[in-house]
Amino acid sequence: MAEDDFGRWERELRSGAPEEEASGGRGMVLVAGVIAVVCAAAIARGAVPLGAAGLVLSSIILLLWRAGM
Repeated sequence: MAEDDFGRWERELRSGAPEEEASGGRGMVLVAGVIAVVCAAAIARGAVPLGAAGLVLSSIILLLWRAGM
């Protein structure tokens, strides 16, 4: 009988991720958050094109982080 996917996922989660990978992911999310806040401030000050470009950049960073890259 084939092994179910849930059992495999449990084993992968129990093994744990190395500390270097975990901190790198948090750093990328932190950078994306800072970019988003700065861009929101730029939009509020009237630099709408710059703020919109920065928000697109932070969205791409979060998308790549979520995809695991």
